[in-house]
Amino acid sequence: MGSSSVRGKLRTYLGIAPGVGKTYVMMRDGRSERRRGVDVVVAYWERHGRPATAAQVADLEVLPTRTVVYHGASFEELDVEGVLNRRPQLALVDELAHANIPGELHEKRWQDVEEILANGIDVYTTLNVANIESLRWLVSQITGVRPAEPVPDAFVRAGEVRLIKLEPAALRRRLAQGLVFPKDRADAALAHYFRFANLSALQELAQLWLDDSVSDPVAAFRAAHRISDPSQCTVVTVGLEASSNDEWLIRYAAHLAELSDASLQGVHVRADDNLDRAPAARLEEDRRLLEELNGTFVEVKAGDTASGLIQAARQAGASQLVIGTRRRPRLARRLEGSTVDQVLRAAGDLPVQLVNVGRPE
Repeated sequence: MGSSSVRGKLRTYLGIAPGVGKTYVMMRDGRSERRRGVDVVVAYWERHGRPATAAQVADLEVLPTRTVVYHGASFEELDVEGVLNRRPQLALVDELAHANIPGELHEKRWQDVEEILANGIDVYTTLNVANIESLRWLVSQITGVRPAEPVPDAFVRAGEVRLIKLEPAALRRRLAQGLVFPKDRADAALAHYFRFANLSALQELAQLWLDDSVSDPVAAFRAAHRISDPSQCTVVTVGLEASSNDEWLIRYAAHLAELSDASLQGVHVRADDNLDRAPAARLEEDRRLLEELNGTFVEVKAGDTASGLIQAARQAGASQLVIGTRRRPRLARRLEGSTVDQVLRAAGDLPVQLVNVGRPE
């Protein structure tokens, strides 16, 4: 179809993670526009079983989607032609970061939206910060999860962006109450992607990206948190605690290594007094997991864990050291210090990445 001489306006509702209320606010604002006399339609809505959002959609016109059969399964896609034929003034399109089924007119949903805008129709849409193209590699370092379906920064910045603010603690409460995902998925989500530290970091990153005075938000975030650029890594070393946290740490470090085609090394430090306090079965599990992920397992003896880790990392030529950290009572830290503090003091120019593994076991 031919494009309009007047391009539609884009508004993106940006969130730090699923569940902050992006779709709810978009639909609420769409209803407000309709009350003002604007011709509004819901062009695509991702149903997650959230009653509050469904209530906002209830009295809006919802256009049919396209049913596409691919490898014997049916999928619902945004019907761009249907939107253009209907010609509303405003189309609400959920989940901008989406790859269409192969064979569709466009490969990505943001390209569908681009065509709708080119035909003079305004679009409201939703997006998570993880899916902004320039940020997704840093997000993978923060969360250990590589975001799929990137959306070009220039496309999002060409319109208005509204950050949907919800404090990390409030989002975690919503998750625990089953308001974001079914409760059988909530515990795993809280323990991994939705860790408080992850959400706080994503919130900070979103604010930096939106701050016009920050020319390079990724570099600013890396500098503030001493996170190295994965493209510069050749060996990623991960410190192993001989605890249940090791699997998470190994998989996180393996992901960083994969991003930059680096080698993976796991290091356990044994006390040099020959009193082995580490569970042998746990270390054997660590060794097997590292082998599965094409990594190597190293055990060293040292007077203290920090010096042993630093020495092993430097001998391997590591360009990044990953260690777990957890909350400890402030008084205990003052009286005893911590391995994390010792590593940070001794690391010198070796970049150290701290991964929150919760409270002490």
